[in-house]
Formats: sequence, structure tokens, C-alpha cells
Amino acid sequence: MSCHPHCPTREVFDPPVRVFQDFFHPQIVNVIHPIEIVNRHHCVPVPNHLFCVSVKDEFCNATIAAKKVKRRKR
Repeated sequence: MSCHPHCPTREVFDPPVRVFQDFFHPQIVNVIHPIEIVNRHHCVPVPNHLFCVSVKDEFCNATIAAKKVKRRKR
């Protein structure tokens, strides 16, 4: 006989332990950067020289001119 009695095998389970394995996958995230273009218009004074020319016609009476010449002769 053996010194130890023959005991049947028993199984006892601990509560489950969760082990996490994290896997990371790229996810495209569109980041929108709004850009506003402002066209600024500025008035800049630039000299523009204008010349106003007037033309005048004078008509001379030939008889008056002739009389003036005759008067001088007298």
C-alpha cells in the first residue's frame, strides 16, 4: 500500500483573463483648409495731360482792306 491515498484529478477554472492586442490601421481624415483670395483694386492717380485747342476763323473783307490802303495814300 502506498502512503498517499489515490485522489481523483479535479479541474478548477479561474475566471477568464482578457488580453487585448491592439491593431492600428490608417484612416484617411480629410482636413480642409479654406483659403479666401481677395482681389484688391486700388485707384492710383496718373496724370493725363489734356490740351484744349480752339480754332477760330476770321474772314477779312477785301474791300475794307483796300479802303485802308487808299486812306493811307491820301
